[in-house]
Amino acid sequence: MPLSKEIAALIQLIDDPDIEVFEAVATKILYLGKEILPNLEQLLEVSNNETVQSRVELLIWRVRYSDLEKDFLKWANEKNPDLLSGAILIARFQYPDLNIKNIIAQIEQIRRNVWLDHNNYLTPFEQVNVLNSIIYSYYKLQGHELTIREPNYFFINKVLENKQGNAYSISIILLCICEMLDIPIFAIDIPRQFLLAYIDTLHNFLPTRIKEVQQIQFYIDPVNGIVFTQKDVDMYLRKIHAEKQEYYSLPLSNKRIIYKMMEELAQCYRYCKQEHKANSITELMKLIIDEANS
Repeated sequence: MPLSKEIAALIQLIDDPDIEVFEAVATKILYLGKEILPNLEQLLEVSNNETVQSRVELLIWRVRYSDLEKDFLKWANEKNPDLLSGAILIARFQYPDLNIKNIIAQIEQIRRNVWLDHNNYLTPFEQVNVLNSIIYSYYKLQGHELTIREPNYFFINKVLENKQGNAYSISIILLCICEMLDIPIFAIDIPRQFLLAYIDTLHNFLPTRIKEVQQIQFYIDPVNGIVFTQKDVDMYLRKIHAEKQEYYSLPLSNKRIIYKMMEELAQCYRYCKQEHKANSITELMKLIIDEANS
C-alpha cells in the first residue's frame, strides 16, 4: 500500500469512537513519525469536530515529543555533546518549529562582536569586561533570578528574541562564546547558585612528570556579569552553612549543565501548575541522567 493511501486511511480513523481503534491508529502514526505532521496539522485546521481536534492536538504533541526524545538520546550518547545543541533541544520542547539556523547565526554575530574587541594581550578581568560590555550593554541581555518562574527564560530562542533570561540560559550563551574564542570560562556547581569561573591551567614541571593545576581567578554571576572573588564565595558558603568541597571548583560538563537546566525548568513548570510539561521534561532528563551525574 502506498504511504499516501496508508496515511489517508489513518487520518479517517482518528474520529473512531472505539478507543482501542484510536490507540492502534496513534501507535501507527507515532511509528510513521515527523512525515505525517503536515497531514495532522492540515486536519486540525479544517476540522470542526472537537473530539477530532483534541485527538489531533494530542497526536501532534506525541509525534513531536517522540522525535525530540530520539534527538535527545542521540545528543546524550555523544562523547562530548555540543552545549548550544543541548540548549536548542530544550527550546524545541516548547517551540518545536524554532529556526535553528537563526539561533546559530545570532550566536555567531555575538561572537564576532566580542572578537572585535578581544585580543590575547588582555588580562582575565579585561576579557570579562569585554564580554560584559557586549552581552549586557550592547545586546542588553537582562538576567533574572531563578525565583522568577518564567519558562521562556530557559529557552535560548526566546532569550535572544526578548533579551530576557536567567542564570542558565545566559550562561550557555556566554559559555558558547568563550569556547569559540578560547576564553577559559566554565560553569561551576556552587550550592543554590549557578556561577561561571575564569579558570587558568598552570603547569608545574616536576622531575618525573608534568602536573596540571587548575586555578580559579574569579567567579562571574551570569545574571548580571558581576565578578566575585574566592573570598566572596567562601563567605557565601559559610553563610549558608555549607562546607567547602573540592568539586565546587571543578568545571561542569555540558551534559551536567543541560541536566541541571532541565531540572530547574521542571520545577518552574510545576510552580506554574503545568504538571504534564514538568513530567515530560523529567522523562527527557532520564536519557542523560547517568552521564550527567557521572
